[in-house]
Amino acid sequence: MAKVLVIGGTGLISTSIVNQLVERGDDVTVFNRGKTEPRIPKTVKRVYGDRKDYANFENLMRELGIFDCVIDMVCYVPEDAESVIRAFRGRIGQLIFCSTVDVYNKPAVFYPYRENHPREAASDYGRNKAKCEDILMEAHERGDFKVTIIRPAHTYGEGGTLIHTFGWRTHYLDRIRKDKPVIQHGDGNSLWVVCHIDDVARAFVNAIGNERAYGKAYHTTGEEWLTWNRYLEVIAEAMGAPKPQIVHIPTDLLAKLVPDRVYWTVVNFQYSNVFDNTAAKEDLGFRYTIPFLEGARRTIQWLEEHGRIEDCSKDPVYDWIIELWEGMTCQMADELKKRMNQ
Repeated sequence: MAKVLVIGGTGLISTSIVNQLVERGDDVTVFNRGKTEPRIPKTVKRVYGDRKDYANFENLMRELGIFDCVIDMVCYVPEDAESVIRAFRGRIGQLIFCSTVDVYNKPAVFYPYRENHPREAASDYGRNKAKCEDILMEAHERGDFKVTIIRPAHTYGEGGTLIHTFGWRTHYLDRIRKDKPVIQHGDGNSLWVVCHIDDVARAFVNAIGNERAYGKAYHTTGEEWLTWNRYLEVIAEAMGAPKPQIVHIPTDLLAKLVPDRVYWTVVNFQYSNVFDNTAAKEDLGFRYTIPFLEGARRTIQWLEEHGRIEDCSKDPVYDWIIELWEGMTCQMADELKKRMNQ
């Protein structure tokens, strides 16, 4: 039995981590702000606070005593990493850091991405995660504690949503079930991977106290390399809806029309995402066991049960974009035809 602290503990991946730790009999404590409704056993010890209040956070962590492992799920900027080192230096056996595949540059230099791929992220989120990785690995080299880095890609499941060209909102799910057209960036043929929370969480759990994982980084990503078109088709099938009516609109145009909605499409989704999970399979026993169709059904059921699928009629901008795009393309076709016939 391991004594484990999860910084976070109520988020999407961390909820599954905590539940799996409890199932195997570990002594689990979670630290968070207490603002997210927990979906973990009541037997789990809960400690509340703000990790951004670094002095208080570090004092509180010292008061909690010694842990075999700390899993940091909410370390986002270098200051967070520096604080967690001060809090746990010489007092824990291992720190597992939840990073992200967004540390890599897009598009890839080579496919599939491997853990040694250049880390030249396009987003502040990715760049900061890479800096955190470096800071923590320096702590590992100094002997402050052992460090393991895990880089998930898009992780989904009950308690979360299914991402879309316009991000995390769920209007598009309502459109699919109502057989209304759905916007897809580009031609929809870039490759995307998703992995269910339970599969990703299992790798974190198996990394605890695992000497093979010390000082290493791992991918824990999906292994169904779906085009975005196929991704929408699987979601429709999971909902029992007709095959979606997909409207393809160039990413560059969407970026001009609704930049706030398509930020992640611009820096990430428009490029193919294919990752090599070999290292995690060999060292952490990572396995992709939940097919996307099954996972999508489970996630959609959760969204429906909790009233989280938004009414698409409350998002008129979506229809306006489709109307303007279709009108513009028809106008361009007519105008070109006229010029060719002159």
